[in-house]
Amino acid sequence: MNIEVRPVSEAIGAEISGVDLSRDISDDEFHEILTAWHDHLVLLFRGQTLSDGRLVAFSQRFGTLDLAPPGEAYNTGTNSVPGMPEITVLSNVVENGVPLGALGNAECVWHIDMTYAEEPPSACLLYGIEVPREGGKTGVANMYLAYDSLSDELKAKIESLEAIHDNTYTSAGTLRKGFKAVDDVRKAPGARHPLVRTHPDTGRRSLFLGRRQNQYILGLDVAESEAILDELWEHATRDEFAWHHRWDVGDLLIWDNRCTMHRRDSFPSDARRILHRTQVQGSRPFLKAA
Repeated sequence: MNIEVRPVSEAIGAEISGVDLSRDISDDEFHEILTAWHDHLVLLFRGQTLSDGRLVAFSQRFGTLDLAPPGEAYNTGTNSVPGMPEITVLSNVVENGVPLGALGNAECVWHIDMTYAEEPPSACLLYGIEVPREGGKTGVANMYLAYDSLSDELKAKIESLEAIHDNTYTSAGTLRKGFKAVDDVRKAPGARHPLVRTHPDTGRRSLFLGRRQNQYILGLDVAESEAILDELWEHATRDEFAWHHRWDVGDLLIWDNRCTMHRRDSFPSDARRILHRTQVQGSRPFLKAA
């Protein structure tokens, strides 16, 4: 293969061409892909024709895969592909009254996947099977840049702070089955993670915000926690850190869940959207002393 790497924006992301992921990738080829991923945080492969088996096989090059969450996690019938428990189906399509996948067509706010877990995923891969003509863009944002551009004063303030990453709501804003609405953010369920984390492969620091809803910085008054979080979220979601991808069938997008945030635009409810998703197991976030 003659692999080419073309940045898609100044802030984040690169398109990889000259790669056919339907066939085996050599170790040298994968090293080029991995290097580009560490450099650009998000990679786009266009025009791919992938079976579910090939999607899983390529995803496994990045590490051990998590299994798809059960349908109950998103209040749907099923989220996985028969015989492929590593694949989560994201879709708004409903057949015989049963959703084919998770998240529907709601607009998603900026977030990092599954930070309510003690060991959030390191990477997420998303493959377009059916995509709407309008809307449905996936935005990704560079949390290295977001951290680097903070004032020295704010960096010092958040250096040793940890936050609760709430497990009550999905990324679509729906209450998870078996959970109750939170009336005191200090008691929200979910993992505790540093606001700034060190990437285990690159050694770089990034903001690690998770989701805004029900977030709380440990040890602070709620009002002070809210003020700091509002400032960080307003900063991290600035347009200058982001790129928004318009989907075509056959697109494969992979983002580093440790140093990016992402979101999805809404799209017409009568437009079909089916994507297959895998995620790579991660490790517990940590902050290495400067």
